Amino acid sequence: MTSNQSNAAAVRAFRVLELLSTAESMSLMQISEGLQLPKQTVHRILKTLAAAQLVVRNLDGQGYECGPRVRQMSVSALMHTGPATARRAVLRKLGERLGETVNLTALDGDLIVYLDRVETDSPLRMHLQPGSHVPLHCTSSGKLLLSLQPAAMRNRIVDSLPLRKMTEHTIIDPTRLRQELADTRRRRIGMNDQEFIQGMVSIAVPVMRDAYRAWGAVAVQAPLARYDIEALLRHVPAMREAADAIAAMVPASSRKAQAQVAAREDATA
Repeated sequence: MTSNQSNAAAVRAFRVLELLSTAESMSLMQISEGLQLPKQTVHRILKTLAAAQLVVRNLDGQGYECGPRVRQMSVSALMHTGPATARRAVLRKLGERLGETVNLTALDGDLIVYLDRVETDSPLRMHLQPGSHVPLHCTSSGKLLLSLQPAAMRNRIVDSLPLRKMTEHTIIDPTRLRQELADTRRRRIGMNDQEFIQGMVSIAVPVMRDAYRAWGAVAVQAPLARYDIEALLRHVPAMREAADAIAAMVPASSRKAQAQVAAREDATA
């Protein structure tokens, strides 16, 4: 294989991964049509990517999705590259304004990952490092970002989640959780009232990448000794301002790709 052929093959493989990153999973036909490549070519690329654990079959075996190596690389890239310093400056300003710990989070499979975190100076706080993972069903960011997924995907995730009881306030009934997600989707604010850790409350607002989907979430958490949910909700305008500033840093190409995928998903959800 010549150098030019190798480069072309590498670019095609990257295009497949790029397309797969915009959806929960895609069939061979959808990838072929999306990239305007022959099915035989796409199948060959997928086979190579699967051998490197960069692509895996989805649970029903009818489609493909990005593998764990790609997801981990994506999380690392979000944490350490691009406008990471600028994002942190926005979080720091918000944290100083609120006097509490603020987080930038994103979905990572069936968990929430902390991309960045600015801690309060108060000794009464919860210590978590960027890169840490927390559950979806009992955190403000988790419920918010899950609520904003297409209905079919949202229901599949709820059905598969281990609804572990973290405190006496944790929602562990799937029907009740679905209602909570519907309420969260309407208000565009995620709330966690001692559902993850007893004595800790938090709220989250979305960082929107386009009119359809959230790129991540900005969340604030505080001990009940200093704030309750109602008191935190008074800071929503400042949180939305910070979320909008971070959203403006999301690459336009990413926003466009997600808008196209979101429109397809909403049409079939």
